[in-house]
Amino acid sequence: MGNTIGKIFKLTTFGESHGKAIGGIIDGCPAGLKVDFDLIQAQLDKRKPGQSEITTQRKESDTVEFLSGIFEGKTTGTPIGFIIKNEDAKSKDYSHIKEVYRPSHADFTYQEKYGIRDYRGGGRSSARETACRVVAGAVAQQLLQRIGVKIAAYVSAVASMRIKKSYKDLDLSLIDSNIVRCPDTEIANKMIVEIQKIQKDGDTIGGEITALATGVPVGWGEPVFDKLHADLGKVMLSINAVHGFKYGFERIDISSSKGSEVNDIIIDSNGTTKTNFSGGIQGGISNGNDIYCEVAFKPVATLMQKQNTIDAAGNKVEIKGKGRHDACVVPRAVPIVESMMALTLVDHYLRSRVNKI
Repeated sequence: MGNTIGKIFKLTTFGESHGKAIGGIIDGCPAGLKVDFDLIQAQLDKRKPGQSEITTQRKESDTVEFLSGIFEGKTTGTPIGFIIKNEDAKSKDYSHIKEVYRPSHADFTYQEKYGIRDYRGGGRSSARETACRVVAGAVAQQLLQRIGVKIAAYVSAVASMRIKKSYKDLDLSLIDSNIVRCPDTEIANKMIVEIQKIQKDGDTIGGEITALATGVPVGWGEPVFDKLHADLGKVMLSINAVHGFKYGFERIDISSSKGSEVNDIIIDSNGTTKTNFSGGIQGGISNGNDIYCEVAFKPVATLMQKQNTIDAAGNKVEIKGKGRHDACVVPRAVPIVESMMALTLVDHYLRSRVNKI
């Protein structure tokens, strides 16, 4: 029912925003992986609410508790079960929408599909579910690191503020040096000012995240329906508030370019190309170059302003957001994007191992 991702390395998540806990089951993780629990918690800390003045002030420690599949610090090859308890849910903040549908939220569609909905914080449709993805993604990243694959993501745009440099010209060690997670300090400061302004206005703003994977060998990807870029696009678009995905062709409008301008010329027998407009993927299969993509986020739908909508009876009503919400979700989404890339790549890594005799 759409709660599981992966073919070999699988993640199933469960739980709602204001339930007792959220959690997941990771199945297909090979045995013998020494788990770095600090790394997992560090990734969760980057996603958790209340981490800075530009994020929602809901206070959650987001401490993960592993229930199975790990013994003496190593994976056993059996399902890895984990939970994250909800500690600061304030359901009363949502009592005003019990019978009202918020604009651009999943309220109306969930009610129509299931005939029932958990209105507290959006229930299952809440971005709180993405904490489970971060746990699994951090495990996947550790597995990938063993074979030399590294993943990084950063905020490349907020509103009209955009990094104009290539990722190759940036110092990615600066990603976590500021609260907006942008490695260009000058642009980061402008982003922070813009988010604070939007926050004071009771409005919201969107942005973009660039994700990068280095060290991916040739041969990952399963044509024709499980092409690597197709799977990356699907998982990125499954993230709350994501409305766009583009891989390769950094800073270039491919649809208005000529083939002679963007073809990646192969220059040696290793498949090395002169350029990497393809973003490390050709024919749905990794070609050994860096894999990079851009993920676009829409503005958060909850506004601290009055909006028109309808209630469950179809009456026209007025609504205004209450409670604690992000004015811009992009800074907190960086570890989520990293996790979705890691989950996709590790699954294709494991699948590639069974394609040859």
